[in-house]
Amino acid sequence: MASVHLAPALGAAALTDTNFGLTLWTFVLFVLFAFVLTKFGWKPLLAMIEERENGIREAVAGAEKARADAQALLARHEEMIREAGRQREEVIKSALAEAERLKADLAEKARTEAAGMISRAQQQIEREKTLAIRELRAQVADLAVEAASRIVQSSLTPEAQKKLVHEFIDSLPQARS
Repeated sequence: MASVHLAPALGAAALTDTNFGLTLWTFVLFVLFAFVLTKFGWKPLLAMIEERENGIREAVAGAEKARADAQALLARHEEMIREAGRQREEVIKSALAEAERLKADLAEKARTEAAGMISRAQQQIEREKTLAIRELRAQVADLAVEAASRIVQSSLTPEAQKKLVHEFIDSLPQARS
């Protein structure tokens, strides 16, 4: 408590006391400080703030440009993917069409070869049939000559008998094919 009583005794001013001279000098120094600060410190401070603001603007513009470029790149990649899908579908469609064409060609070739084989087989059968008929006629002629020679027993020569038998066989109707 002693310290509270000592302050007025030493001549110290109370906190609520106003000194006009001190207030005036404080105001003058404040104005002078503000003028000096405005003259020498404010412009560099504003320049630094403006430079920082421009840097931020450029960074934002760069980010926007990068975003736009990324979007364009994404759109281009999506279009490339769609185009690749279309090309894949075309290749598949073309391959299927080619496979169908090859299948049809092979089937037609097989039909043609089968028809040729059937035709050749029929011709071979016809030739063998004709040959068999000739051999059969020859054998029948030989048998007929032998039978006739036994019956007639020497009335005709063997050549004459064969001639008669051949004429008889030739006069018979032809066998149907």
